[in-house]
Amino acid sequence: IFHTAIQVYGNEEWSFGYCENGSGVFSCPPAKNPMYTFRESIVLGKTSCSPRTVNQIARELSREWPGASYELLSRNCNHFCNEFCDKLGVPKLPGWVNRVANAGDAALEAAETTAEKLKQAKKEIFTACKAASTYLTGSPSSTPSDADDTAGSTSNTLFEGTWIRSIIGISMKPSKSLMNDASSSSDDETSDDKSETYGKQPGRDQNEGEKDARQEDQGTKSENEPPNHHS
Repeated sequence: IFHTAIQVYGNEEWSFGYCENGSGVFSCPPAKNPMYTFRESIVLGKTSCSPRTVNQIARELSREWPGASYELLSRNCNHFCNEFCDKLGVPKLPGWVNRVANAGDAALEAAETTAEKLKQAKKEIFTACKAASTYLTGSPSSTPSDADDTAGSTSNTLFEGTWIRSIIGISMKPSKSLMNDASSSSDDETSDDKSETYGKQPGRDQNEGEKDARQEDQGTKSENEPPNHHS
């Protein structure tokens, strides 16, 4: 970034710089500023202002440009010189003089615009979450409407926890009709199992008949066997 100054009517040049207190506008002998190395002079034209008017303009700018307001990219000595030229009625500095500062200022403005868009997107997300909570739970969310609260605040944490619990409760809890159907089906299956068991269980008469048949077989076998003779 180049340092510039305006020389008009006399042996002084006027410029602007940073200081904690007072005006940032100062004057020094032309091309003799000890903080910089002189490079070249650029003729901007002729002013119709009188020397007295020029001094009055310089005093007004001294009040409007305090040293604490200095910004390297958006309010530097080149910006001051352009305003001085405008009040003198002559063309401003060539664009290449303050090109780096202009590019940096444009980038900074783009970054600020992006930050503003992110802030707006955050507000829209919070609004959508509140609407979803109202739809799922049937009651408005207790989250404050201020979307600038940090994501880790207590109110937001409570809101998120309530919302998640509501979703789980809706998705996992079975309806009463499903529970009744399941209970009726279970009772029918139990009755069928009991009937099948009773049908297969043998009766007492059948057991006694099988026992008598075995005894008769044993008696017949004993009669057919010849007696044993012992010598």
